[in-house]
Amino acid sequence: MAQKQKPAHEIRLGRIRATIWANQNGGQDVWFNVSLTRLYKDGEQWKDTTAFRRDDLPIVAKAADMAYAWIWGQDVPADPDEAVE
Repeated sequence: MAQKQKPAHEIRLGRIRATIWANQNGGQDVWFNVSLTRLYKDGEQWKDTTAFRRDDLPIVAKAADMAYAWIWGQDVPADPDEAVE
């Protein structure tokens, strides 16, 4: 069975979550993608959605900014084509 990939980093601000995923190609280049979600409870079960309410948007913006700062703090180029050899 395939192993489930774990995120490189996760930022939680209340019910808003920014999940940062590290990706790598065969040439060992690394780049990151970010998923932004809102957690909500449906009965007894927690779920997530990519739809945000008006009052969520400032928090979404802050989570995106924090994800951007975390990615810049990593020692890899943001775009594999920017790698200097």
